[in-house]
Amino acid sequence: MGGRRYTEHDHEHYERPRRRTRPRTKDRPAHEDAVEAVVVTVDRGRFTLLLDGRTVTAMKSRNLGRKGAVVGDRVRVVGDVSGDEGSLARIVEVTERATTLRRTADDDDPVERVIVANATQLVVVTALADPEPRPRLIDRALVAAYDAGLAPLLCLTKSDLKAPDELLATYRSLGVPYVVTRKGGDLDELRAHLEGHTSVLLGHSGVGKSTLVNALVPDAHREVGVVNQVTGRGRHTSTSALLLALPDGAGWIIDTPGIRSFGLAHVQPENLIEAFPDLDEMTEDCPRGCTHGADEPECGLDEALTAGEADPERVVSFRRLLAARESSQY
Repeated sequence: MGGRRYTEHDHEHYERPRRRTRPRTKDRPAHEDAVEAVVVTVDRGRFTLLLDGRTVTAMKSRNLGRKGAVVGDRVRVVGDVSGDEGSLARIVEVTERATTLRRTADDDDPVERVIVANATQLVVVTALADPEPRPRLIDRALVAAYDAGLAPLLCLTKSDLKAPDELLATYRSLGVPYVVTRKGGDLDELRAHLEGHTSVLLGHSGVGKSTLVNALVPDAHREVGVVNQVTGRGRHTSTSALLLALPDGAGWIIDTPGIRSFGLAHVQPENLIEAFPDLDEMTEDCPRGCTHGADEPECGLDEALTAGEADPERVVSFRRLLAARESSQY
Protein backbone atom coordinates (compact mmCIF):
# COMPACT_ATOMS: atom_id res chain seq x y z
CA MET A 1 0.00 0.00 0.00
CA GLY A 2 1.05 3.65 -0.47
CA GLY A 3 2.62 5.93 2.13
CA ARG A 4 -0.61 7.57 3.46
CA ARG A 5 -2.59 5.48 5.88
CA TYR A 6 -5.84 7.39 5.58
CA THR A 7 -7.49 9.16 2.68
CA GLU A 8 -9.38 12.41 2.89
CA HIS A 9 -12.57 10.41 2.85
CA ASP A 10 -11.81 8.57 6.11
CA HIS A 11 -13.22 10.09 9.32
CA GLU A 12 -9.86 9.69 11.10
CA HIS A 13 -8.48 12.26 8.69
CA TYR A 14 -10.42 15.03 10.34
CA GLU A 15 -9.24 16.81 13.50
CA ARG A 16 -11.08 15.87 16.68
CA PRO A 17 -13.50 18.64 17.70
CA ARG A 18 -12.15 20.81 20.49
CA ARG A 19 -14.17 21.62 23.59
CA ARG A 20 -15.30 25.22 23.40
CA THR A 21 -14.48 27.07 26.61
CA ARG A 22 -13.96 30.70 27.45
CA PRO A 23 -10.36 31.64 28.27
CA ARG A 24 -9.59 31.70 32.00
CA THR A 25 -9.17 35.10 33.57
CA LYS A 26 -8.19 36.38 36.98
CA ASP A 27 -10.69 39.19 36.70
CA ARG A 28 -13.74 38.81 38.90
CA PRO A 29 -17.07 40.58 38.50
CA ALA A 30 -17.33 43.70 40.64
CA HIS A 31 -20.97 43.00 41.56
CA GLU A 32 -21.67 46.70 41.83
CA ASP A 33 -25.36 45.89 42.22
CA ALA A 34 -24.75 43.77 45.35
CA VAL A 35 -26.61 44.72 48.51
CA GLU A 36 -25.60 44.18 52.13
CA ALA A 37 -27.27 41.67 54.44
CA VAL A 38 -26.52 39.75 57.65
CA VAL A 39 -26.56 35.96 58.06
CA VAL A 40 -29.34 34.88 60.43
CA THR A 41 -28.93 31.10 60.28
CA VAL A 42 -27.33 28.39 58.14
CA ASP A 43 -28.95 25.09 57.18
CA ARG A 44 -27.38 22.52 54.80
CA GLY A 45 -25.73 25.01 52.50
CA ARG A 46 -28.61 27.46 52.48
CA PHE A 47 -28.27 30.81 54.23
CA THR A 48 -31.11 32.82 55.71
CA LEU A 49 -30.27 36.51 55.53
CA LEU A 50 -31.82 39.62 56.98
CA LEU A 51 -32.04 42.43 54.44
CA ASP A 52 -34.02 45.63 54.97
CA GLY A 53 -36.32 43.96 57.48
CA ARG A 54 -37.12 40.90 55.34
CA THR A 55 -35.59 37.43 55.22
CA VAL A 56 -33.88 36.24 52.06
CA THR A 57 -32.68 32.75 51.18
CA ALA A 58 -29.27 32.55 49.54
CA MET A 59 -26.52 30.19 48.53
CA LYS A 60 -22.78 30.79 48.42
CA SER A 61 -21.28 31.92 45.11
CA ARG A 62 -18.59 29.70 43.60
CA ASN A 63 -16.09 32.53 43.56
CA LEU A 64 -15.93 32.39 47.38
CA GLY A 65 -14.27 28.97 47.13
CA ARG A 66 -13.75 27.39 50.54
CA LYS A 67 -14.50 30.60 52.40
CA GLY A 68 -17.69 30.06 54.35
CA ALA A 69 -20.25 32.34 55.93
CA VAL A 70 -21.52 31.92 59.48
CA VAL A 71 -24.24 33.44 61.62
CA GLY A 72 -23.49 37.10 62.25
CA ASP A 73 -21.50 37.57 59.06
CA ARG A 74 -22.18 40.69 57.05
CA VAL A 75 -22.33 39.74 53.40
CA ARG A 76 -22.94 41.22 49.95
CA VAL A 77 -25.66 39.58 47.89
CA VAL A 78 -26.83 39.58 44.27
CA GLY A 79 -29.74 37.93 42.46
CA ASP A 80 -33.30 37.62 43.67
CA VAL A 81 -33.39 39.40 47.03
CA SER A 82 -37.16 39.80 47.10
CA GLY A 83 -37.56 37.21 49.82
CA ASP A 84 -40.49 35.67 47.93
CA GLU A 85 -41.14 31.95 48.31
CA GLY A 86 -38.84 29.98 46.01
CA SER A 87 -36.47 32.90 45.41
CA LEU A 88 -32.72 32.38 45.77
CA ALA A 89 -29.96 34.97 46.00
CA ARG A 90 -26.18 34.52 45.88
CA ILE A 91 -23.62 35.58 48.48
CA VAL A 92 -20.69 37.04 46.54
CA GLU A 93 -18.66 38.51 49.40
CA VAL A 94 -18.17 38.02 53.13
CA THR A 95 -17.00 41.33 54.57
CA GLU A 96 -14.19 41.54 57.09
CA ARG A 97 -15.15 40.24 60.51
CA ALA A 98 -14.76 42.41 63.61
CA THR A 99 -14.66 39.34 65.87
CA THR A 100 -14.75 35.58 65.41
CA LEU A 101 -15.75 33.09 68.09
CA ARG A 102 -13.96 29.83 67.32
CA ARG A 103 -13.69 26.34 68.66
CA THR A 104 -12.08 23.07 67.66
CA ALA A 105 -13.94 19.77 67.86
CA ASP A 106 -11.31 18.41 70.24
CA ASP A 107 -8.17 19.70 71.89
CA ASP A 108 -5.92 17.89 69.43
CA ASP A 109 -7.95 18.93 66.38
CA PRO A 110 -5.94 21.45 64.33
CA VAL A 111 -8.99 22.62 62.37
CA GLU A 112 -10.66 25.73 63.74
CA ARG A 113 -14.38 26.18 63.30
CA VAL A 114 -15.91 29.64 63.43
CA ILE A 115 -19.14 29.50 65.44
CA VAL A 116 -20.35 33.07 64.96
CA ALA A 117 -18.96 36.32 63.62
CA ASN A 118 -19.16 39.97 64.68
CA ALA A 119 -20.46 39.33 68.19
CA THR A 120 -19.44 41.68 71.00
CA GLN A 121 -20.40 39.68 74.08
CA LEU A 122 -20.36 36.03 75.13
CA VAL A 123 -23.05 35.09 77.63
CA VAL A 124 -22.14 31.84 79.36
CA VAL A 125 -25.44 30.35 80.53
CA THR A 126 -25.22 27.76 83.30
CA ALA A 127 -27.77 26.33 85.69
CA LEU A 128 -27.07 26.35 89.40
CA ALA A 129 -28.83 22.98 89.67
CA ASP A 130 -30.66 20.47 87.46
CA PRO A 131 -28.18 20.02 85.79
CA GLU A 132 -25.29 20.76 88.10
CA PRO A 133 -22.85 23.46 86.95
CA ARG A 134 -19.71 22.41 85.10
CA PRO A 135 -17.05 24.95 86.10
CA ARG A 136 -14.47 23.54 83.69
CA LEU A 137 -16.81 24.10 80.75
CA ILE A 138 -17.47 27.62 82.01
CA ASP A 139 -13.70 28.16 82.18
CA ARG A 140 -13.32 27.01 78.59
CA ALA A 141 -16.07 29.33 77.40
CA LEU A 142 -14.34 32.22 79.17
CA VAL A 143 -11.05 31.32 77.49
CA ALA A 144 -12.81 31.40 74.10
CA ALA A 145 -14.34 34.79 74.95
CA TYR A 146 -11.03 36.32 75.97
CA ASP A 147 -9.30 34.89 72.90
CA ALA A 148 -11.98 36.30 70.59
CA GLY A 149 -12.01 39.73 72.22
CA LEU A 150 -15.60 39.35 73.44
CA ALA A 151 -16.87 40.75 76.73
CA PRO A 152 -17.82 37.79 78.97
CA LEU A 153 -21.00 37.62 81.04
CA LEU A 154 -22.09 34.82 83.36
CA CYS A 155 -25.83 34.12 83.39
CA LEU A 156 -26.73 31.79 86.26
CA THR A 157 -30.19 30.25 85.91
CA LYS A 158 -32.48 28.29 88.26
CA SER A 159 -31.51 30.23 91.38
CA ASP A 160 -34.82 29.07 92.85
CA LEU A 161 -33.18 25.63 93.16
CA LYS A 162 -29.79 26.67 94.58
CA ALA A 163 -28.02 29.84 95.74
CA PRO A 164 -25.29 31.24 93.46
CA ASP A 165 -22.73 32.20 96.13
CA GLU A 166 -20.49 29.12 95.91
CA LEU A 167 -20.16 29.24 92.14
CA LEU A 168 -19.69 33.01 92.04
CA ALA A 169 -16.81 32.75 94.53
CA THR A 170 -14.88 30.78 91.89
CA TYR A 171 -14.99 33.66 89.41
CA ARG A 172 -14.89 36.69 91.69
CA SER A 173 -11.13 37.20 91.25
CA LEU A 174 -11.52 37.26 87.45
CA GLY A 175 -13.94 40.16 87.68
CA VAL A 176 -16.45 38.55 85.32
CA PRO A 177 -19.83 40.33 85.45
CA TYR A 178 -22.85 38.16 86.18
CA VAL A 179 -26.62 38.05 86.40
CA VAL A 180 -28.73 35.58 88.36
CA THR A 181 -32.17 34.47 87.13
CA ARG A 182 -34.93 32.23 88.39
CA LYS A 183 -37.96 30.57 86.84
CA GLY A 184 -40.59 33.20 86.08
CA GLY A 185 -38.35 35.93 87.49
CA ASP A 186 -37.61 39.43 86.26
CA LEU A 187 -35.08 39.66 83.41
CA ASP A 188 -34.55 43.43 83.49
CA GLU A 189 -30.97 43.10 84.75
CA LEU A 190 -30.12 40.68 81.95
CA ARG A 191 -31.75 42.96 79.38
CA ALA A 192 -29.60 45.84 80.64
CA HIS A 193 -26.44 43.78 80.05
CA LEU A 194 -27.61 42.80 76.56
CA GLU A 195 -28.54 46.30 75.43
CA GLY A 196 -26.39 47.58 72.59
CA HIS A 197 -24.58 44.25 72.17
CA THR A 198 -24.63 41.34 69.78
CA SER A 199 -24.54 38.60 72.41
CA VAL A 200 -23.83 34.91 71.89
CA LEU A 201 -25.69 32.67 74.34
CA LEU A 202 -23.57 29.60 75.04
CA GLY A 203 -24.17 26.70 77.39
CA HIS A 204 -24.71 22.98 77.56
CA SER A 205 -28.14 21.45 77.07
CA GLY A 206 -30.76 21.80 79.78
CA VAL A 207 -29.49 25.00 81.42
CA GLY A 208 -32.51 27.04 80.34
CA LYS A 209 -31.01 28.87 77.39
CA SER A 210 -34.04 28.42 75.12
CA THR A 211 -36.34 29.49 77.96
CA LEU A 212 -34.35 32.72 78.27
CA VAL A 213 -34.47 33.31 74.52
CA ASN A 214 -38.24 32.86 74.42
CA ALA A 215 -38.64 35.30 77.32
CA LEU A 216 -36.34 37.89 75.72
CA VAL A 217 -37.80 37.51 72.23
CA PRO A 218 -41.44 36.43 72.62
CA ASP A 219 -41.89 35.41 68.98
CA ALA A 220 -38.70 33.29 68.86
CA HIS A 221 -40.57 30.04 69.62
CA ARG A 222 -37.39 28.12 70.48
CA GLU A 223 -38.10 24.56 71.57
CA VAL A 224 -37.55 23.98 75.29
CA GLY A 225 -36.03 20.69 76.43
CA VAL A 226 -35.92 18.78 79.70
CA VAL A 227 -33.08 17.28 81.71
CA ASN A 228 -32.68 13.50 81.77
CA GLN A 229 -33.07 12.47 85.42
CA VAL A 230 -30.69 9.52 84.99
CA THR A 231 -27.77 11.18 83.21
CA GLY A 232 -28.33 14.71 84.48
CA ARG A 233 -27.88 16.01 80.95
CA GLY A 234 -30.26 17.94 78.74
CA ARG A 235 -31.08 17.03 75.18
CA HIS A 236 -30.32 19.31 72.27
CA THR A 237 -33.33 21.45 71.36
CA SER A 238 -31.51 23.83 68.98
CA THR A 239 -29.69 22.35 66.00
CA SER A 240 -28.20 25.50 64.51
CA ALA A 241 -27.25 28.99 65.66
CA LEU A 242 -29.89 31.66 65.14
CA LEU A 243 -29.57 35.46 65.20
CA LEU A 244 -32.54 37.25 66.78
CA ALA A 245 -33.31 40.92 67.23
CA LEU A 246 -34.22 42.06 70.73
CA PRO A 247 -37.42 44.13 70.97
CA ASP A 248 -37.25 47.88 70.43
CA GLY A 249 -33.84 47.70 68.75
CA ALA A 250 -32.11 46.98 72.06
CA GLY A 251 -29.53 44.66 70.48
CA TRP A 252 -29.13 41.18 69.10
CA ILE A 253 -28.78 37.71 70.59
CA ILE A 254 -27.44 34.57 68.94
CA ASP A 255 -28.86 31.35 70.30
CA THR A 256 -26.47 28.42 69.82
CA PRO A 257 -27.02 24.66 70.11
CA GLY A 258 -26.19 23.11 73.48
CA ILE A 259 -22.50 22.24 73.55
CA ARG A 260 -20.88 19.03 74.79
CA SER A 261 -17.36 19.69 73.53
CA PHE A 262 -15.42 22.89 73.23
CA GLY A 263 -11.89 22.35 71.97
CA LEU A 264 -9.40 25.15 72.46
CA ALA A 265 -6.46 23.91 70.40
CA HIS A 266 -6.41 27.23 68.55
CA VAL A 267 -5.88 29.34 71.69
CA GLN A 268 -2.29 30.37 72.44
CA PRO A 269 -1.27 31.23 76.04
CA GLU A 270 0.19 34.57 74.95
CA ASN A 271 -3.20 35.54 73.51
CA LEU A 272 -5.02 34.49 76.66
CA ILE A 273 -2.87 36.49 79.08
CA GLU A 274 -3.34 39.62 76.97
CA ALA A 275 -6.93 39.64 78.28
CA PHE A 276 -5.49 40.29 81.75
CA PRO A 277 -3.38 43.47 81.35
CA ASP A 278 -2.28 43.51 85.01
CA LEU A 279 -0.88 39.98 84.77
CA ASP A 280 0.44 40.45 81.24
CA GLU A 281 2.66 43.28 82.47
CA MET A 282 4.26 40.92 84.98
CA THR A 283 5.29 38.43 82.27
CA GLU A 284 7.35 40.78 80.12
CA ASP A 285 10.63 39.19 81.29
CA CYS A 286 9.43 35.58 81.04
CA PRO A 287 11.73 33.17 79.12
CA ARG A 288 10.85 32.54 75.49
CA GLY A 289 8.03 29.98 75.18
CA CYS A 290 6.78 30.43 78.74
CA THR A 291 3.11 29.46 79.00
CA HIS A 292 2.77 31.16 82.42
CA GLY A 293 1.46 27.93 83.94
CA ALA A 294 2.17 26.79 87.50
CA ASP A 295 4.95 24.42 86.38
CA GLU A 296 6.90 26.97 84.33
CA PRO A 297 10.38 27.80 85.69
CA GLU A 298 11.25 31.48 86.08
CA CYS A 299 7.73 32.65 85.20
CA GLY A 300 7.18 36.33 85.89
CA LEU A 301 3.91 35.56 87.67
CA ASP A 302 5.76 33.55 90.33
CA GLU A 303 8.27 36.34 90.80
CA ALA A 304 5.42 38.84 91.19
CA LEU A 305 3.76 36.58 93.76
CA THR A 306 6.98 36.32 95.76
CA ALA A 307 7.39 40.09 95.68
CA GLY A 308 3.79 40.59 96.78
CA GLU A 309 2.97 42.45 93.56
CA ALA A 310 0.29 40.05 92.28
CA ASP A 311 -3.10 39.05 93.64
CA PRO A 312 -2.67 35.32 94.46
CA GLU A 313 -6.33 34.51 93.79
CA ARG A 314 -6.20 36.20 90.40
CA VAL A 315 -3.06 34.31 89.38
CA VAL A 316 -4.63 31.02 90.50
CA SER A 317 -7.78 31.80 88.53
CA PHE A 318 -5.79 32.68 85.40
CA ARG A 319 -3.80 29.46 85.68
CA ARG A 320 -7.03 27.54 86.13
CA LEU A 321 -8.14 28.89 82.74
CA LEU A 322 -4.81 27.75 81.27
CA ALA A 323 -5.37 24.29 82.72
CA ALA A 324 -8.91 24.20 81.32
CA ARG A 325 -7.47 24.97 77.88
CA GLU A 326 -5.13 21.98 78.18
CA SER A 327 -7.60 19.47 79.61
CA SER A 328 -10.64 18.08 77.79
CA GLN A 329 -12.29 16.84 80.99
CA TYR A 330 -15.40 18.78 82.06
